[in-house]
Amino acid sequence: MASQVIDRMKRIPISEQSPEKRAKNFEEVCLGYSNEEAVKEASRCLGCKNPKCVDGCPVSIDIPSFISYIKNEDFESAAKEVAKYSALPAVCGRVCPQESQCEGRCVLGIKGEAVSIGKLERFIADWSRVNKIDLAEREELKGIKVAVIGSGPAGLTCAGELAKKGYDVTIFEALHEPGGVLVYGIPEFRLPKDDVVRAEIENIKKLGVKIETNVIVGRTITIDELMEVENFKAVFIGSGAGLPKFMGINGENANGVLSANEFLTRVNLMKAFKEEYHTPVKIGKRVAVVGGGNVAMDAARTALRLGSETHIVYRRSESELPARLEEVHHAKEEGVIFDVLTNPTEILVDENGWVKGMKCVEMELGEPDESGRRKPVVKEGSEYIMDVDTVIMSLGTSPNPLISSTTKGLEINKWKCIIADESGLTTKEGVYAGGDAVTGAATVILAMGAGKKAAESIDEYLSK
Repeated sequence: MASQVIDRMKRIPISEQSPEKRAKNFEEVCLGYSNEEAVKEASRCLGCKNPKCVDGCPVSIDIPSFISYIKNEDFESAAKEVAKYSALPAVCGRVCPQESQCEGRCVLGIKGEAVSIGKLERFIADWSRVNKIDLAEREELKGIKVAVIGSGPAGLTCAGELAKKGYDVTIFEALHEPGGVLVYGIPEFRLPKDDVVRAEIENIKKLGVKIETNVIVGRTITIDELMEVENFKAVFIGSGAGLPKFMGINGENANGVLSANEFLTRVNLMKAFKEEYHTPVKIGKRVAVVGGGNVAMDAARTALRLGSETHIVYRRSESELPARLEEVHHAKEEGVIFDVLTNPTEILVDENGWVKGMKCVEMELGEPDESGRRKPVVKEGSEYIMDVDTVIMSLGTSPNPLISSTTKGLEINKWKCIIADESGLTTKEGVYAGGDAVTGAATVILAMGAGKKAAESIDEYLSK
């Protein structure tokens, strides 16, 4: 009995590529559970009568239910249970911050290790894909058209939910390939494009969702034209936040300074890491990635794989890094160097306009600021020059103002984010919004939650 208790308190380990091997390739780091391992891990779940894990899930998956099916080796029922709530389970199982959401509420986590809910979600999504399980169930067609702008996690989720309810949904995507941040932002080694992202987009298309690429709403067509000319009865804006932020320091316009967005888009969407693709990215021998979030980790780990010595430069301490613990752990294992309590003050430029170094100061933590975190202040006399030839700025992003500037009655706040209430309703009738376009840069699962909530509101609006 004692050994069973101990076993229940510890997770079944999950296999990964070794750091030495994966630092030189773009193949997926985490290899996932086998059938037997998944059943063992699922058997740890207590099946709580009042499951706190569900409260922590932004799309409210019935977690104990799908885990119970895995425990009983009924994988098809588990897959269908998850599909009731989430259109992108293989994505979420890989990139969601479970430790602060569902797993963060798990009772087992109080005295031991929480159930690996994310890894089990990934397992069942991968199993259903490999075994070609049909998950496309929808209501009778209503003959009502709804437009979705953007094919990232918010747009895909909203489109999928509306299609299930019988609406005629068309997604309009500005880029040449659907997927949004899932395709251009998150690296292949964390989120494989063919096996995972494109497969889950195909599942959404099986529900009847149409996707039109190379359509820039605000240029190719406006929201007013979609509604008044094309007869769409409602519009959901899930256009994300793709406008990068910079520090505003001297030298930031030099050759060799990139935003993390540009760098990751070139590598992920345009395959700059593959020789057969003619979309190269120039990356130096020593790279500094300025920032401490998940995007910074993605950029640093990508630069490392392209052969650079890579540094994360972050102005607060390591314990305050906003990135997921798993991403920081993987980055360290692979050889990324962390220069914390460090802040750039100037980028040094050579006679040809290229980066030749970065002037930095050391920081120390002072009193807490309005966010509750201790404010970093400059340590006097600590200025030094970091020897780098490429700087990647990963300081967050804001929404592109194109849609709001071309849509009458659509209001934005001082951060250029679209104003929307809890249901996703904007200041323009029939127009809803969610995800990063409303909140600014956040997580995939929060964008999905917003897309799902907006779909419910659109259904309610159109049912009247």
